[in-house]
Amino acid sequence: MISTMQQDLATPTSPATPAQATRFKILGAISFSHFLNDMIQSLIVAIYPLLKGSFDLNFAQIGLITLTYQLCASILQPLIGAYTDRRPLAHSLSFGMSLTLVGMITLAFAPNYHTVLIAAALIGGGSAIFHPESSRIARLASGGRHGLAQSIFQVGGNTGSAVGPLLAAAIILPHGRSSVAWFALAALLAVVVLWNVGAWYRRAHLAAPAGATRRRPAASPVPRPTVIRSLAILMLLLFSKYFYLASIGSYYVFYLMAKFRLSMARSQICLFVFLFAVALGTMIGGPIGDRIGRKRVIWASILGVAPFTLALPYVALGWTVVLSFLIGLILASAFSAIIVYAQELLPGKVGTVSGLFFGLAFGFGGIGAAVLGVVADWRSIGFVYRICAFLPLLGATAAFLPDIERRKHA
Repeated sequence: MISTMQQDLATPTSPATPAQATRFKILGAISFSHFLNDMIQSLIVAIYPLLKGSFDLNFAQIGLITLTYQLCASILQPLIGAYTDRRPLAHSLSFGMSLTLVGMITLAFAPNYHTVLIAAALIGGGSAIFHPESSRIARLASGGRHGLAQSIFQVGGNTGSAVGPLLAAAIILPHGRSSVAWFALAALLAVVVLWNVGAWYRRAHLAAPAGATRRRPAASPVPRPTVIRSLAILMLLLFSKYFYLASIGSYYVFYLMAKFRLSMARSQICLFVFLFAVALGTMIGGPIGDRIGRKRVIWASILGVAPFTLALPYVALGWTVVLSFLIGLILASAFSAIIVYAQELLPGKVGTVSGLFFGLAFGFGGIGAAVLGVVADWRSIGFVYRICAFLPLLGATAAFLPDIERRKHA
């Protein structure tokens, strides 16, 4: 299987091909790697109850683990994206995944809480390298179907995030934290796949004649002040989206265990339902944005989820699962649209834009997890969900984004 993939990814591509056809084999390989990457990352959150018991942690310390991982990812990603815009590195993806591999082994055998934080930092550093470069390759392989390509790339990650808690419940929780080391094999597989993706990238793009692949980037479809205002709005929308997602990703298991007296295993299954909905919403959002416009998708996905988030803290268990599914489905459809929208605002800066927005997503998620952990210790997990319910109302600001698709074709 791997040898076949190696042959497919190493097949030379003429300079004109990326603009003519969507390279689904490349998108599949990068999505599969994203699946492995985010599956590994989700294991950190999934084993929080185990870490809490092993090291006698409070919710603030749990939040600090997420903050460490997310900040390492968020601070480095824009810098890496900007650097590789100027000096592309074909095999940087394999190097980033190698950091993740080391981080997993460190997490498995960490003797104390501080070593857990070091492991989280290593895994965060691996993500910082992986996401902006993978997003660039997805765009190069898109054949002009940018929303679809981003969705294929993103759905791999979201699916991995959904599967991670199930694997944690089935393997790690019964066998202990040392079993985390087995998941280093997934990181090793990703290193192999990404090495071959890097070979395709170098052969098809970096080794091509400069004039064929490095044309002068087009100008932004809107004036500079509008670009700045639009980027500020997109950042505000990311803040609302990822602060809310932090309340689910880091504390949903604890919320279900505290409010409904569910077991840890049943709570992990409910978290999987939410994360599966996130993966499904991600897959839907990109192609819909290609058809009806990304501004409409951004607006509808963030503001449209508000009725469900406002109702969630006050319903019974069955409706909690249903509403969490709808929230994940609708809210997740925005991210691919936001990334492609921002790339079209700033043509020629794919790595910078991808690094900035992936970095903000990780940063807001990490800060949200830390802040909400302090709030949960101060008041309660239920209080966290009641105050976070209002965040999607910030989606109304998407009305002020320009219709750049219409301007590009005017």
